[in-house]
Amino acid sequence: MTDLPPSTTTTAPHHTRTPLALHSRSPPLPMDPLHVRLRLGALVMALVLAASGGWWGGAEASIHTYGREPFREVGNAFLLSGGSEGIVADGSDPASPASSFIKFINVTFWRTAESAESHAKMAHSTGLVQAILFEAADRDNIGGSAYGGQRSICCTPDLAKLEGCKQGEVIRRPSSDDPDWPVVVDTHFSANHLSVKLEDEEVRITKTGMYNLFFISCDPKLRGLAMSGKTVWRNPGGYLPGRMAPLMTFYVFMSLAYLLVMVVWFSQYIRFWRDILPIQNWITLVIALGLFEMTLWYFEYLNFNSSGVRPVGITTWVVTVGAIRKTISRLLILSISMGYGVVRPTLGGLTSKVLLLGLTYFLASELLDIAENVGTINDISGKAKLFLVLPDAFLDAFLILWIFTSLSRTLEKLQARRSSVKLDIYRKFTNALAVSVIASVVWIGYEVYFKATDPFSERWQSAWIITAFWDVLAFVLLVVLCYLWAPSQSSQRYAYSGEAVDDDDEEAQSLTKGSDGDVGMVKIDKDRNAGVGSAFSLDDDEAEEDKRE
Repeated sequence: MTDLPPSTTTTAPHHTRTPLALHSRSPPLPMDPLHVRLRLGALVMALVLAASGGWWGGAEASIHTYGREPFREVGNAFLLSGGSEGIVADGSDPASPASSFIKFINVTFWRTAESAESHAKMAHSTGLVQAILFEAADRDNIGGSAYGGQRSICCTPDLAKLEGCKQGEVIRRPSSDDPDWPVVVDTHFSANHLSVKLEDEEVRITKTGMYNLFFISCDPKLRGLAMSGKTVWRNPGGYLPGRMAPLMTFYVFMSLAYLLVMVVWFSQYIRFWRDILPIQNWITLVIALGLFEMTLWYFEYLNFNSSGVRPVGITTWVVTVGAIRKTISRLLILSISMGYGVVRPTLGGLTSKVLLLGLTYFLASELLDIAENVGTINDISGKAKLFLVLPDAFLDAFLILWIFTSLSRTLEKLQARRSSVKLDIYRKFTNALAVSVIASVVWIGYEVYFKATDPFSERWQSAWIITAFWDVLAFVLLVVLCYLWAPSQSSQRYAYSGEAVDDDDEEAQSLTKGSDGDVGMVKIDKDRNAGVGSAFSLDDDEAEEDKRE
């Protein structure tokens, strides 16, 4: 950012507002704040995520604040992006106050002292800056190309002859839908003043679309130009950006869904509290965190919608709660896959490794979510996003590989011990995880297709589904866990037992059907075998599994 001294003289700006059609092959527009996240996938998902992570940036606020932001050189122009948001058309009476608009407030342009001193004190217009507001569908009407050469944003001598444009200004053509759009607001520096203020004004939005704002100067003497001030973007329903507005309603339904699951689960939990397993305690915690997170997201969006800025405190809280929920959910699934509480009473020597992995994942997820959500207006840079998303992606991939490896060993143990009831539960659990992995891979493929075919975010009205899918998938998987490990009077049948052959073994029970004498003989043999198994088999299996893992 260029550090410019404040102006010591009073400016006398000249403003001209011209209805224009602006289309260009301008620099890439800010991408959807929503970027690809890996939830439940294998290594291939992490690689896809890393490749596509650069498309997704931070969420944008509806009040964009600029603090001496520097212009960057693009071709033959100096350019600064003012924002990009989906806005729903204003359907109110044209005579009434606008409900959808973009407003310029205290927007001030600053040039360098060297640039100001190169002009006389009595000069009238000594530099032009243009604010250009256009709908994404009109982008190709900005700029032009002379004789099929490189496309230029600013009018050149050759283009002036071909296009009829004015040299030193942005090339523009009227929109085919509305000749008054796009809108260009001209601001001229006067004399040798260091700054000039753009006139505060409000632009009414009468057509639903993805709107983009750029500040452009074609004057080579304005190198080092910077800007301060703010712009306000508003939809009919509030300040929430159009592509984020549906998520507020979505989080209401998700909160209600979690509340319903909480009521049903907790009623069973209280009813059978004497038979509760450790796994069921962790499931209760995940449900509570999910409900808390969805509720916080709703209130964060509600405040955003009413104020136009993202409240840092609430956003930090919801991001942290979300990171905790994701971490505990993954560790819960990993622990279940290892057979915790079912084929082994504790994780043994693996406890420290699991906790270390959980702490690492929490930090990676927290940093990524904070960078994406807390107080951000513009997209963070591609390198920064890649640096933050890679650890999160590869940790997710490593977790998935560890989960399925542990599941395979647990299933082998249950088959060897002929624990049919537990085996049936774990098979259903494995099938649910497999389905979630397949769904994740398919959805990531859809995300890649969605962004590849919509580089200018013109399908912004359906972009919220990308984010919503992962929350729905996590909820469905949680419901599966609640179903498989629901509290009941027979919960202890699924718990770890020191016996090599479980009392709930259906095959053993079928063999005992017969005369009373047969039942007694089978019971005696069963007890003898159990004693031997508890003394040797399980301890050896646990020690061997700890070594292998």
